[in-house]
Amino acid sequence: MALFRYKAMTPGGTIRNGNLDATNEVDLEQRLLRMGLDLIRCDVTQETRASFGQKKIGKPVLINFCFNMEQLTRAGVPLLDGLKDLRDTQEHPRFREIVANLVDEIEGGKTLSEALAEHSTIFDPLFVSLIRAGEATGQLPDIFESLSKTIKWQDELEKTTKKLLTSPLIVGTVVLSVTAFLMVYLVPQLVDFIESMGQELPFHTRALIATSDFIVAYWYIIIITPPVTFFGIKLLVKHNEKAAMRADLIKISIWKLGPVLKKLLLSRFANFFAMMYAAGIPILKCLEIAEDIIGNKVIKQALATVRNDIQQGAPIALSFQNTGLFPPLVIRMLQVGEVTGNLDSALLNVSYFYDRDIKDSIDKVQAMIGPTMTVILGLLLGWVMLSVLGPIYDTISNIQM
Repeated sequence: MALFRYKAMTPGGTIRNGNLDATNEVDLEQRLLRMGLDLIRCDVTQETRASFGQKKIGKPVLINFCFNMEQLTRAGVPLLDGLKDLRDTQEHPRFREIVANLVDEIEGGKTLSEALAEHSTIFDPLFVSLIRAGEATGQLPDIFESLSKTIKWQDELEKTTKKLLTSPLIVGTVVLSVTAFLMVYLVPQLVDFIESMGQELPFHTRALIATSDFIVAYWYIIIITPPVTFFGIKLLVKHNEKAAMRADLIKISIWKLGPVLKKLLLSRFANFFAMMYAAGIPILKCLEIAEDIIGNKVIKQALATVRNDIQQGAPIALSFQNTGLFPPLVIRMLQVGEVTGNLDSALLNVSYFYDRDIKDSIDKVQAMIGPTMTVILGLLLGWVMLSVLGPIYDTISNIQM
């Protein structure tokens, strides 16, 4: 999509000059007509709105898109007209380009779901599948409403996850900074004085001096090692399936943090599964889509096993139970939903329960982080003080004797 400089005229004969994004000159003329302007002349400026380098499309933009489409389709506005209106009023340049492409593709004969599938980096398989189900059942307004609620829920979930990880990172950085200051600046200044006393130093003092000497001598290795290790593990996980599986297993097994992350993933699965099932998507297809969007290979493998068992005729609840990964709450809700035929309602209850439990768990973890880091920092300072003041105290005691 290019940025055009145009010259146009109002119905009253007033000349207007301006800049506007459009796919081509025809698209520009149509957009100006909707604004009550007649195109006189246009030129493509040197600035081109390309996909590369554009501002990332965040969830608020998608939420606004789904909300507006829900309102327009529910009011009976034709789909194509609704998309054109959104294109002309969209403030986000990158997303305006995408909506314009959707209009072009639909005018070319594609369905909305097919057009959305061409932009897989923006609209994930869940989004496309639900729109396809809405097209088949004639329930697009309800689907857009569900998508709006789900994306809001995802956004809140991401913020909750960031909240869980931010506090340990900040406190950990403070502890590491204090440690670096003590070992690089304070301890070396005290070493000469301690060694000049001429007495045998205790083990903890010698350990402190050795640690300080190592950090001062090899500081560049200490700085380089964490990022190199991080990117090395990331590269290994990307290209090795077993390593990726092991990494995801470790994520959901970390003390205190792992169970919270697992609940986040299961809550996401329950919410997505319920929404897809309510839209009329078959169970096996729901599981297949969930495998692609769950974001954890351990749970993905479990869902693949469940799908295979159901294909072979096993009950839904029993298939989930056999994986050993899903807790009794999920299994019980699946059993109830399977018997009553309200599987989507049962899973939404699971998602609601986990959402509340996750918030409580995060509050508990954050309440624990502060005291834990304080204890660690206190032990570190205690070690330095004991190692430094201990020999000084012993020397003074010997002088008094």
